[in-house]
Amino acid sequence: MSVSHTTAYLNPTTLPNEKWDKRFLQLAKQVSTWSKDPSTQVGAVLVNDLRQVVGMGYNGFARGVVDSDERLNERELKYQFVVHAEVNAIIQAGHAARGAMLYVYPSFMLPPICADCAKTAIQAGVAGIVGYMPDESDPRVKRWAGSIGIAKEMWDEVGLPVRAWRE
Repeated sequence: MSVSHTTAYLNPTTLPNEKWDKRFLQLAKQVSTWSKDPSTQVGAVLVNDLRQVVGMGYNGFARGVVDSDERLNERELKYQFVVHAEVNAIIQAGHAARGAMLYVYPSFMLPPICADCAKTAIQAGVAGIVGYMPDESDPRVKRWAGSIGIAKEMWDEVGLPVRAWRE
């Protein structure tokens, strides 16, 4: 008599694991310190199913573009120059972004991603997103509420998971 059974492969990065999630969020927090943005430093880390970092990014100007004080301190001008952390991480990861979890620091709302970055993450095949619970009193919450609301709508439509932990 033979016994046949099937074991489903579970991607460990898509299953909640507070210890590992917080490790990668701490890495995203460290990466955020590399940003020269005077008002908001954001870090992002992409992690594959083997818990290997496949991409990292922070918000900053495109490679070779001068990040002068004038450009950094004039908000509307700065927004035209900055590449967001999530997009930088996805670009660095290339094809390895597909199926990877995206860890983002800090979180203003959930999911912790703006609409433009959400579109890019979805198209790249990111498996989900992880952040810390947002601080509702942070003034950036109001500034990003519209964009993050649209990101949430897209994220929910495609059924991607969002995980959040207390910092």
